[in-house]
Amino acid sequence: MYDLKPVRLSKRSGYVKFTDTMEDALSTQRHLDRINCPVTVLHGSLETPEFQRQTRDFAAALKAAGKPVRLIMAEGYNHYEVGDTLNNPYGPFGRAALEMMNLD
Repeated sequence: MYDLKPVRLSKRSGYVKFTDTMEDALSTQRHLDRINCPVTVLHGSLETPEFQRQTRDFAAALKAAGKPVRLIMAEGYNHYEVGDTLNNPYGPFGRAALEMMNLD
């Protein structure tokens, strides 16, 4: 989650009690000036439209701010499966991590 406003507007607000200060501090998209390294973001094609939208919006905001960013859409993966590919050098997340380290 790059912006926690949607969390506060969802049913999760019943048990996730963010204050305005917490929401702002923990919303990465609101602090693009602090990002000083290349960023790769990815989402699966089977993730919810909201997760996909937030990932695309974050990548677009980084690009608009002149930050080096790469957006990957992992075809056929859901929200949980994408994370599981980090430990696989042939999976979309693992391959992207190796490429960022110039180890591909």
